[in-house]
Amino acid sequence: MTSQPVSPRPQGGGVRDRRAPSRLLPLVLLCALVGVGFAGGAQSQDAGLAGADPEATESATAEPRRFVIRFLTEGEFPPFNYYDDEGVLSGFNVDLARALCLEANAACDIKVRPWEELLVALRRGDADAVIAAHRVTAGGLAEVEFSDRYFYTPGRFAARKGDGPDAVSPDDLDGATIGVAKGTAHEAFVKAFYRDSRIVLFENPELAREALQQGKVGLIFDDAISLAFWLNGSLSRQCCEFRGDAFLEPKYFGDGLAVALPRNDPQIKTLINNALKRVRQSGRFQELVERYFPVRIY
Repeated sequence: MTSQPVSPRPQGGGVRDRRAPSRLLPLVLLCALVGVGFAGGAQSQDAGLAGADPEATESATAEPRRFVIRFLTEGEFPPFNYYDDEGVLSGFNVDLARALCLEANAACDIKVRPWEELLVALRRGDADAVIAAHRVTAGGLAEVEFSDRYFYTPGRFAARKGDGPDAVSPDDLDGATIGVAKGTAHEAFVKAFYRDSRIVLFENPELAREALQQGKVGLIFDDAISLAFWLNGSLSRQCCEFRGDAFLEPKYFGDGLAVALPRNDPQIKTLINNALKRVRQSGRFQELVERYFPVRIY
């Protein structure tokens, strides 16, 4: 066998910082400080800064502030953003946006647009941020800026309870029958790394799950989020459970979800990243994960 096991990335509640948020000094404030240094003509820049107003210096290094943060989302992607039975906009992204506003000491204005209009409206200046479970991709980065990642969408195996192996490395699944939806990143992943398994393709994930229920395949490989809701819902009849670890390979499953931001507004990126960091540190983020995702997906 030539393929090697793919080690899942370290797990940690589903969200990890990949880089520290940058604190960008606004251009206007930078120019003001330089101007102070050259005031009077005979003073050096250092002397000018040393004599600057302490309050002005403090304001130059303070975190950017907004009275209102204008978010856009869409309403048809539960559990991230959707209308509940009473017609109220709800979801993980919606509550996260409100938590970010609270940490930023700003009012929250959340409006709904169709998915295909979200980034267009952001580039046009109709909003400060879009929080609608956008994946960070090369194509997206060409259009907008992104915040630090706040969620990942791993692939996972599921098997019938009491049946099949507990470990899911390629060696462990040598000869096993794996069901997967064709034309998906999940198909590409198992074909690349589980070459000694018997891979059975289905038209969609629902048919693969039915086959698992009926014992026609030993395992299925799919998106962990949708699998979690199926496992915990009535359609599965509590037949099955996750097996092994989550796979977070960005080549197949994307580089995480992030808030989409304008490319010409570094202040809002700093504001959102700092607020996101505080939401995590406070424990509020984990509360939202546990509220909207009934089965641990990582």
